[in-house]
Parts: sequence; C-alpha cells; structure tokens
Amino acid sequence: MRFRFRHRRIGRPNPKGNRRIPASSGEEASSVAADHSSTSPSSCPARSCSTSALMESSHPSPSPPSEQPRLTVTQIEQLRVEAKVFEIYRVLNGVDPPTMSLMLELWRDKHIEFLTKGLGNLGPSYNVLDANRPWLCYWIMHSIALLGESLDLELEENVVEFLFRCQITANLVPNMSESDAVAISQDKNGGYGGGPGQMPHLATTYAAVNTLITLGSEKALLSIDRENLHKFFLRMKDSSGAFRMHDGGEIDVRACYTAISVASILNILDDELVKGLGNYILSCQTYEGGIAGEPSSEAHGGYTFCGLATMILINEADRLDLPSLIDWVAFRQGVECGFQGRANKLVDGCYSFWQGGSLALAQRLLPIVRQQLQLSLIGVQPSVECKTNNGFTAEEAGLDNGKLCKDEAHSKIVVFSIKLYTILPVFAFPYTIALSVALQQYILLCSQVLEGGFKDKPGKHRDFYHSCYCLSGLSLSQHSWSGDAGAAPLPGAVLGPYTNLLEPVHPLFNVVLDKYYKSHEFFSAL
Repeated sequence: MRFRFRHRRIGRPNPKGNRRIPASSGEEASSVAADHSSTSPSSCPARSCSTSALMESSHPSPSPPSEQPRLTVTQIEQLRVEAKVFEIYRVLNGVDPPTMSLMLELWRDKHIEFLTKGLGNLGPSYNVLDANRPWLCYWIMHSIALLGESLDLELEENVVEFLFRCQITANLVPNMSESDAVAISQDKNGGYGGGPGQMPHLATTYAAVNTLITLGSEKALLSIDRENLHKFFLRMKDSSGAFRMHDGGEIDVRACYTAISVASILNILDDELVKGLGNYILSCQTYEGGIAGEPSSEAHGGYTFCGLATMILINEADRLDLPSLIDWVAFRQGVECGFQGRANKLVDGCYSFWQGGSLALAQRLLPIVRQQLQLSLIGVQPSVECKTNNGFTAEEAGLDNGKLCKDEAHSKIVVFSIKLYTILPVFAFPYTIALSVALQQYILLCSQVLEGGFKDKPGKHRDFYHSCYCLSGLSLSQHSWSGDAGAAPLPGAVLGPYTNLLEPVHPLFNVVLDKYYKSHEFFSAL
C-alpha cells in the first residue's frame, strides 16, 4: 500500500506555480524546489487538505515579480525534507510485490543488535547523556520488549542493580553492602537520579520505573521503593497543583505526567498528589487545542500527550476541550505521512508516538467528545457534579457502578488508573485506517535504518530515543484496529509482511501491555 499526498502552502498563493528561492540559497535550494514540483501527489491528509483553489480564486492579482515574497529558511528546509521523502516514496512506486514487501520489512535482527550494544559500551558522543542514563535503559529495554525479545538473566540483574544505585542520592562508599545502601536511601526521600549519586529527578524516575516494569522480574519490581517515591512526589508538588522536575527545578506538564504516571502504575496515587493538578493542566491548553508545557506557551505534541494522559489518570479529561485537541493533533500529520511536533515545524519520527498516542487516548473519550460537540451548539456547559468514567466501563475503571461522583473521584482514581486497558481503534476518529497505515509507511521507509535503529527523518542519524518512540508509534498504529487486547490486528492494518507486527503497548504509560498486566497484579497485592 502506497500513499502520496497533495500538499498546500500557507501564505500568498502563486497562480503560476513558481517558487522563488533566495539568491543566497544557491542551486541546492533551486534543485529542491524543482524536485518538489515534479511530484505527482494524489490525496491529502488533515494538515495538507487543499484549499489553494479557493485561495487563488479569491486573492487579488499577484504583485510584480520584484515584489513577490521570498521563501523563509523554514520553508526551504520543509521543501528539502519533502524532496527526500518523496524520492523514497517514488522508488516504492511501481515495484513488484516481492520487492515492495522487502522494502517494507522491519529489520528485527539489526535493531536487536543495535539496541543490545547500547547496554554495553557507548561512544564518546553519549557523554552529554551522563545525567540521562536511566533514559538510555528505558529506550533500549522498551524497544527490545516491543520487538518481542528479552535480555539474558545476568544482563537484567545488572540493569536492576544499576537503577537501584540511581535511587540512592548519597555518595556511595566503594563496596557498600546493599543493606547499607537501602538504609541511606530510606533517609533521603528521593526518586531516581540520572546516575548513581545524582539528584533525584521526575523524568529519570519515570524512565527507571518503566524500565523495571519492562524487566518484570520479582527482583526488579521489589527494588522500587514506593514509600520513598511517594514522599519524593509530595516534595515536588507545587502550590499551583503542578509538579516541579527536581528540587528548585522547572514546573511544567511533563513533570505532572511523569509524577502521576509513576504514582498510578505503582498504585500510590492519592488525593494529595491530585489536588489542584487538573486546574494547572487546563490552564496549559491553548487556543489551538493542543497543550503547552506551561501556561501561555505554544502547543506541543509531547506536552499534549502528557497533559491528556495526566487528565485521564486523574479522571478529569472531560474538562479539556477535546474536539479542539483532537483537531490540533490530527492536523499535525502532513504530506510526509509522519507527524510534526508543532505547527509549521518539520516532521519527526518520535511524534509517531507522542501525537499518535494522543489519538489513541482520545479514542476512549469519544462519548465525551460527542457530548461536548452537542453542548457547544446550544451553549450549555456539561455538569461536573457526577460524571462518567472518561469512556471506560465500570469494570475497566474498577468501580461498583458506571458513575464516579465528584467527592469520590480521587479516593477511587488509583483503581481506575491501573485497571486492565483494552486496546480500541486509535485512528477511528477522525482518522481512517489508510492514514494509520500511512504513518507506518513513514516509519518503515523514512525513519528505519537498515543497519539497525531509527532516526528522526531522512538525512539524520539513528539514536536510541527515536528507536524507542518510532517503534512505540509503529505498535500503536498496527494495533489501532484491534477490537480488544487479545485480538490480532487485521492483516490490512499491518503495513508490509505480517512479521512486522510488534507487541502492543499501553498508551497511557508506554510499556508493553503484558508487562503492565504483570505489574498491575503485583502492586495490587501489596
């Protein structure tokens, strides 16, 4: 299946179809424009819906050539990316089925080789990530789990031991016993730092806990000091209702998500952590519909996912303007078939999860979306006195009935948030299965590196971050039309050979679904 999209440009239309490139951009930019104009797209996604005919018919006659606007640097970069992507898609066009299947294959063995090497020695270029070592563990371990593989026992134990040392904020004495280390940890009320001896941080805490849940062994799960983490989260709680990333650190939606996600999956979410949080997230939703990192900032794909997931976990998603949010996310998929993170930015493979994940979550909220649309037509605000469970059934929410009243919301939310999650269609609204598969096309052809790993876009280098989130987005789009967690996706929902199918992920936490089930059972028994 191949996708070729019609595109449009924002700004003054040019009826003659000529694009002026600044003289300083040279022949390279001119060549890009020529390549771009030679493309023959045949359909369009949300962000590229064609209104050019209407604009041209209503716009006054163009100014003389000397007054025509030049393309900006951003527009030129966009043309360059489109040219590279369209060239890749042109190669796919017209090839025989066996060749097409080979081109669309997920190179599992190469990816496993690339990922496992990262758990050993890393090159000097990774020095800048010294304070992000739990993230490296998560990106690699989660990617391996998505591919259906696991580590040998010795390597797993090494990872558990390393992350345990990251939760100790005191300087470690060489050859310190594990019991002494635990005693130090109990006195520090800390989360996980970016490495042994580093200050605790919400982001690396999220990465460390998700890594341990992905490993799934009893030793890994028992190594998580839940009581200490709860104290750390309370310390990071701000009077605004939001969270700060670390002591004296920034306050933003990312901090809110990482704290609430970890608290929810560990079954320690309570009233104190939730208080005032919904108001803060709501203040970050912009006029565009997306969610910004903080009030009065620009809507962003990563923060939109974090904000929406947080509001679902605290059972306040119905307070958001969901139709506008869905509209904003849907319009971030462009002519390249992948997602951009913000308006007028370049496509990036990592947003396959951040934007695709928001649509996965929004799918469960369609009853609320429809109600908001209906009420907006008559100017009536929905009641918040007693509300339904954000699209979840009573059984899924862990409640005795189908209602969660205002005064009961926070006392029961911990049960709601860790109940088994049923995979439902991701792109059923407003997407079609065709655009879901189009995203897979971008990931497999434009982000996948044949030597192993994934990259941002053509022309970039592979890395573990993009490998993790490209695979996560690929899994979401493959399973987007599964009726439930136990059902295999339809063959037409998986681009390329069916062996490309990845393990399903829980879209709220981005951990493999069966790993989530195991941790849910484990922490519910404590």
